[in-house]
Amino acid sequence: MATHRKARTAILTAPRTAVGLTTAALATVTLFSETAGAAPAAPAPQPSIAEVKAKVDSLMHQAEVATEKYNGAKETTAQQNATVNKLLAQAAQKTQALNDSRRVLGQYAAAQYRSGGDDSTGRYLMATDPQSLLDQSHLTSLLGKRQKTAVESYRVQQAAATQQRIEAAKSLATLTTQQAQLRTAKADVQTKLGAAQQLLNSLTAQEKARLAALQAKQEAEAKKKAAAIAAQEKAKAAAAAKAAAKSGAKAPTTPANSSVAAKAIAFAHDQLGKPYVWGATGPSSFDCSGLTQAAYKAAGITLPRTTGEQVGVGTRVSQSDLEPGDLIFFYSDHSHVGIYIGEGNMIHAPHTGTVVKVAPITEMPFYGAVRPY
Repeated sequence: MATHRKARTAILTAPRTAVGLTTAALATVTLFSETAGAAPAAPAPQPSIAEVKAKVDSLMHQAEVATEKYNGAKETTAQQNATVNKLLAQAAQKTQALNDSRRVLGQYAAAQYRSGGDDSTGRYLMATDPQSLLDQSHLTSLLGKRQKTAVESYRVQQAAATQQRIEAAKSLATLTTQQAQLRTAKADVQTKLGAAQQLLNSLTAQEKARLAALQAKQEAEAKKKAAAIAAQEKAKAAAAAKAAAKSGAKAPTTPANSSVAAKAIAFAHDQLGKPYVWGATGPSSFDCSGLTQAAYKAAGITLPRTTGEQVGVGTRVSQSDLEPGDLIFFYSDHSHVGIYIGEGNMIHAPHTGTVVKVAPITEMPFYGAVRPY
């Protein structure tokens, strides 16, 4: 019994540091026990190659949408810049006219100061004869009218110059706003392209190989669908020729203005292999709408700059009625365009990292087509 009491007293009177260490040790043991019993954290799921490709394609599409916004902003900014320059030139002309009017008024004021002002009574008393008085009166009246005209001209020129300066200032403020929008659009394109490139750079060599294989598979499927379109076109042409022969009518001929389409296609064909550069309109590089605009310019037709404007030009045609030279638009926002060349194929400038090339129209979701001639 005495032994138990001595042991209890030793424990109660132990130094605090020892008690603290004992507590910490117990806590550590408990923590290790809990950790050992818990399941290891599951690694974050890695996206599949198909998901990576879908993400890259989405970013490239977003970049193209941003590119068309940039193209529109650039076009508007250029037009506004021309307007500002014109208004500034007109303001300078108005200012010059105002200065001329001011000089004329100064001459009249100086002449009046030298002559001592209007002294009609003195001239009347000093006149040697009625005719002299009449001549002086007529001259005074004439000079008065000219002076009045000069004053009125000055007022008109002053008002015109002021108004011109106001218009120029407003136009310049609009230009400043549009330039800011242009910078924003440019940054948006660069951000989307940067994100896509960063995602591609993160892939291993093996993943890149799998991505290339998936791309090749999808391209093969698109070519197969394009071949079906080509077969339908041939069958349609054969049926039309057969019907014409049966009825004794003339066989179908090439459509009117087909030479225009041929020139546009020939131009686009000459650009094959040139790099896609967003915002470019040639001659060494193109984006999608820049290529179609340049191609039809070579054929003598002026197209607007952006896909959003080009889709509203000419006559809308269905996919089943496509003819070579038609402009084909893709995606629900019609943000991409190519030139149809027949047999289910087109020439287009795809996206950053690629070149102008021939491709099946089935590579992307079809939106609509127009015949711009």
